[in-house]
Amino acid sequence: MKPPSGNVSSHFRPLLRFRKGYALAAAALLAIEILIALLVDDSFVRPYFGDTLAVALVYCALRATLALRPFPAAALALAVAVVIEFGQYLHVLRLVGLEGNAFARTVLGTGFEPRDFLAYAAGALAVLAIEAARTQPKA
Repeated sequence: MKPPSGNVSSHFRPLLRFRKGYALAAAALLAIEILIALLVDDSFVRPYFGDTLAVALVYCALRATLALRPFPAAALALAVAVVIEFGQYLHVLRLVGLEGNAFARTVLGTGFEPRDFLAYAAGALAVLAIEAARTQPKA
């Protein structure tokens, strides 16, 4: 079989790419999430704002380590959140024997809540809006 003409490597980007700014943003979001988990026990900030920030955290972690553009990274971060939420619906922690593990319960959650999907979507839309604002030419 004949190899494709032209420079094949120019058609592919490396998958891994470290971006310091996104790594710092992910670390800051992780710190905020930990503070919310430890200090906040309410009916809005912890469950909904925390879920919104969780999508932003995953987005920043993806952008910090992978050569993904904003939309695919936001879609993947949203997909991760949706999969975790459906895992809560299916009681995955109980199925794998981690229902007593405090870390797993904190990170993956324990209760399915359909309204969480709105918070996840808000997080994905927020990161895309921030990216769009960042890339706008300065007037």
